[in-house]
Amino acid sequence: MNEKMLWAHAQHILAQDASGHAMDHITRVVATTRNLLRQTPAADATIAVAAALLHDTYDDKLVASVPAAKAATAAVLTAAGATAAQATAIFAIIDHMSFKANLAGRQPLSLEGQLVQDADRLDAIGAIGIARAMMYGGAHGSRLYDPAIQPREQLDAAGYRSTESTILNHFDEKLLKLAALMNTPAAKRLAAHRQAVMQDFLAEFHAEWDGQS
Repeated sequence: MNEKMLWAHAQHILAQDASGHAMDHITRVVATTRNLLRQTPAADATIAVAAALLHDTYDDKLVASVPAAKAATAAVLTAAGATAAQATAIFAIIDHMSFKANLAGRQPLSLEGQLVQDADRLDAIGAIGIARAMMYGGAHGSRLYDPAIQPREQLDAAGYRSTESTILNHFDEKLLKLAALMNTPAAKRLAAHRQAVMQDFLAEFHAEWDGQS
C-alpha cells in the first residue's frame, strides 16, 4: 500500500485544522502506532498504519459531509493499492475506535484497531492532551471554566458535543477516563504517566483559580 498517497490525502483534509487534529496529531498517532506494533508482532502493520494515517479524514467534527469524505478516503485507499479486505479492515477500525462511538458500549476492534485506538487516545492525554483540549475548546468558542457548570455524568452520542460544558469539564467527562480504557500493556504504562501530568495540571489550575497558588 502506498503510504505517501494516504499521507497526502490526510494532509489535504487536515492541514488547515486549528482544533488539535492537524497533521502533527496524525504524525504522533502514526509514530505511537509504530511503537506499539514493535511490541505486538502479531498485528498487521500495513492495516494499523493506514488506519492511523486516515482516522480523522471523515470525522464528523472535522468535515462538512461524512459520506462524501468517507467515499474520498475509500477512493484513495483503492488508488493506493489496498485490497477490498484491507479497506474493510481499515474502515472497521476508524468507524469503531472513537470515544463517541463507544459511549453506548465498547465496540469490538481488531488487534490492529486496538493499537490505533490506544495511540489516538494517548495523544489526547498528558501535556499534549492538555494543549489539544485548549485548542479544540478555543476553536469552538467553549468557555474555559465555570464552577456553576458541572461535568456531565451521562453522555450519549447525540449530546456529546451538543450540550453545554466547559474545557475544564472535558477532563472529567473524557480525558481522565482514557487511561483506564487502554487496550495494551505498553499503552497502559504510558497512560499512567500522562494521567498524572493531567491531574497535576488540574490541581494547580484549581488552586490558581481560587487564589491559593
